[in-house]
Amino acid sequence: MTHTAQWYHQHNARHFWHPMAHPREMLEHPPIVIAEGSGVEIIDIDGHRTLDGIGGLWCVNLGYSNDAINNAINAQLSTLSFYNCFRGTSNTKAIELSLVLKDFFQEEGLTKCFYTSGGSDSIDTALKISRQYHLLSGEKQRNKFIAFSAGYHGTHCGGASLCGSDRFRTPYSPLLDNCFHVPSPWTYHNPFDENDEERVCEKSIKVLEQLIADEGADSFAAVVMEPIVGSGGVIVPHKSFMPKVRAICDRFGILLIADEVITSFGRAGKWTGSRLWGVKPDILTCAKGISNGCIPFGVCMISEKIAKTFDEDTSKLGTLSTGYTYSGHPVAAAAAITSISEAQRLNVAKNARVRGLELKTALLQLQQKFSCIGDVRGIGLMHALELVSDRQTKSPLPAAQMQELFHKIYRAGLMVRISGNNIIISPPLVVTQFNIETLAQALETGFENFIH
Repeated sequence: MTHTAQWYHQHNARHFWHPMAHPREMLEHPPIVIAEGSGVEIIDIDGHRTLDGIGGLWCVNLGYSNDAINNAINAQLSTLSFYNCFRGTSNTKAIELSLVLKDFFQEEGLTKCFYTSGGSDSIDTALKISRQYHLLSGEKQRNKFIAFSAGYHGTHCGGASLCGSDRFRTPYSPLLDNCFHVPSPWTYHNPFDENDEERVCEKSIKVLEQLIADEGADSFAAVVMEPIVGSGGVIVPHKSFMPKVRAICDRFGILLIADEVITSFGRAGKWTGSRLWGVKPDILTCAKGISNGCIPFGVCMISEKIAKTFDEDTSKLGTLSTGYTYSGHPVAAAAAITSISEAQRLNVAKNARVRGLELKTALLQLQQKFSCIGDVRGIGLMHALELVSDRQTKSPLPAAQMQELFHKIYRAGLMVRISGNNIIISPPLVVTQFNIETLAQALETGFENFIH
């Protein structure tokens, strides 16, 4: 059935609610409706073509309409469209993918996987596994978690409890008990009145150590962190930060959960964010790019230490009484196998590193030209521009102006994501130097039209 663009705008929010939005706002201000995608470009229902500067939502790493992935999905649909992996049954693709993942995460020492339906599932599963691990280890009192103030860990009750922003917790409280937050090592905004990146890191670490001392080290199950903060503003910590967190966890028997829903599979310029800092987490969560956004899918990768504890358990305490209908979905697994193979063949991690340097240079040039750009930060192909009304006070650009700027940039040929007073840029990992130049020109045109 074919409908007009006007029909889609009229019916968009009449019968479904948008995530991360007020239902009334979506009724009063219809969003941009995307109809097609090819390579690194998207086309809306009005025929406007743009470079997709957000990669769908951090996930379309290999571009749209990827033939290899499409063929893998179609072949699997023709062979086995679904079968569950609950106790007593499995499917061929889920098994094949487990070996692919073991090899991919070999450098992190992660040997087992637990399949989920997405990032939020993966985080909540990681929290459960960490508590269960301590239970099996005879430390059932370890039921507390530590996260960081700028972090985002999904919207399930467990993950939302770890999110640093109140907006993800307040409407749904009470959530998970015993979740504590430590200031993120954010140089541009921090409670320490510090401008030096390394000193900010050191002070955040001291707060972490004091919290552990105050609450009791043997009461904590895990520290949960993003190697690079994503949705919370693309915050790249000092290189010493994650290794210091790892050392603290080792000292006190606390697990380290790396939330790599965004950073796994090359976005930060290395195959994982943890690898960027030379850290081996106990559990690593991933989703998004694992299937190129084609099918909802996620994974918890498990270290040998944890896996051995479960594998050697002879009681029922080691039973994983958690899972999802679509855990190990064969079509999603087929998409993941091909996505990982294609990412490695194209070496998108290296491309993200090279293109990311070009992107950073272009963004810094824009900052020199436009005073409303207060901060430029990022690594690889995940960057943010923080927009301010005044650089001295760092007062945020008002929401209405952020939306106006968004539309100016979109009309100039680039889709970006607005998060508070940040413009987040996370294009597909297959962008070329020409694409980065196009992206930068669209940003510049958008800002010029906004200013004038």
